[in-house]
Amino acid sequence: MNILSSSRFGGVASNRPFLGMERVGGALFRLFESLVDPVSVLATLFGLMLWFRDDQYAHYAVLGVLVFSLTFPGKSLIQETVRGSIREVLISWMGVAALLIFFGLATGLYKHFPEEVLFNWLWMAPAAQLAGHFLFRVTMPAVLAANGFPKRAIVVGCNELGRHLATEIDGHPMQGIKLTGYFDDRDIERLDMGHGRLIGRFSDVADYVKANKIDLIYLALPMATQPRILSLLESLNDTTASVYFVPDIFVTDLIQARMDAVGRMPVVAVCDTPFSGLNGIVKRLSDIVLSLLILILISPVLLVVASLVKLSSPGPIIFKQRRYGLDGEEIMVYKFRSMSVCEDGPNVAQARKGDARVTRIGGILRRTSLDELPQFVNVLQGRMSIVGPRPHAVAHNEMYRKLIKGYMVRHKVKPGITGWAQVNGYRGETETLDKMQARIDYDLEYLRNWSLNLDLYIILRTVLLVFKDASAY
Repeated sequence: MNILSSSRFGGVASNRPFLGMERVGGALFRLFESLVDPVSVLATLFGLMLWFRDDQYAHYAVLGVLVFSLTFPGKSLIQETVRGSIREVLISWMGVAALLIFFGLATGLYKHFPEEVLFNWLWMAPAAQLAGHFLFRVTMPAVLAANGFPKRAIVVGCNELGRHLATEIDGHPMQGIKLTGYFDDRDIERLDMGHGRLIGRFSDVADYVKANKIDLIYLALPMATQPRILSLLESLNDTTASVYFVPDIFVTDLIQARMDAVGRMPVVAVCDTPFSGLNGIVKRLSDIVLSLLILILISPVLLVVASLVKLSSPGPIIFKQRRYGLDGEEIMVYKFRSMSVCEDGPNVAQARKGDARVTRIGGILRRTSLDELPQFVNVLQGRMSIVGPRPHAVAHNEMYRKLIKGYMVRHKVKPGITGWAQVNGYRGETETLDKMQARIDYDLEYLRNWSLNLDLYIILRTVLLVFKDASAY
């Protein structure tokens, strides 16, 4: 899945229920698109082998197989912005390169390649990927035309659902779909649309489809109108158009929506965790590896901060507070104590600018997020993740769950040391309900669009922000 949105990376994107529309064209087109990344990387590797006249073909074959397994299938960037494409490619390649370096050092395989090949490959591979994606984007119209695109489509039902679908079609021309218009039985005065897009009534659909060679029909009708839907389907039996039913459940706020099955019975996931199955394994392994590495690197910093806390004011070095974790279960979160008090009761006041409870050393720790470092131990324990919605005190949870719709959905994943809301400006005090609502919106957007690349991007953004973010105190 693309990071957040096909048109932007920053900000809270609108809820995009039509997840199947991320890809363009048919199966053959998607196959070619998925090969752009692995082919570009492998072409660069073997091109450098030929350029430097290295004849260790067997070693390059082994490396090539490993690289292909890590990069296939490639990212779908056909609808991404130029800036977003660059970001996607660089973050993906950083992850692949890190794994290759680890594997090379662990096995000694790197010794079989000239240094000039490896160093040049590290910067040329992402450049080749970007060139491949931009070339693919330029040639895409001809590829679509050769495959019979654009497809002519109509939407049956000019309601909120139908207009939402039409907006997605109009906003993503790379999908190869051209919307002709709507059909609805209501008068034009009752419809929130221009006269030009209303074609006719439901009874006119079949004749219009046959007369105008319509390829795609989207039925955006409420499930309560089942008799009308069945009647429409029967009238369309005499056409060759593809018919899609757009269930009205997709108007709701979806988290990780997808089709699933219980035995042979199809079901639709409306709200689920993104960390089921393989995703959960990937997330946990990345947390363990990164937290161990970070704890080793910051161990001298931990000792210095612990000493400063102990010397600055009486009280424990580590502050423990109850928070809500995965599935709303209470967990104990560790922090370096930054206040003269250790509050963990039914009423806990958020820290404010100039808060008298914050010690002099604590103010520095909070501004630089150094007080959060012990939470990497929470990550190793499995209570938290490096990236996820920030955990709030239990007292705050009990208050906000009654005020903000969908507040508890953020607990479908483990809380994080940093998160999507924090790198977008919602770090520190949320003194108004609007600010907390915005933080929750970002948290839910993270759940909808999680990927390992998004986690890495948030970690990089966090490192850049900790020393210049004035919103934490």
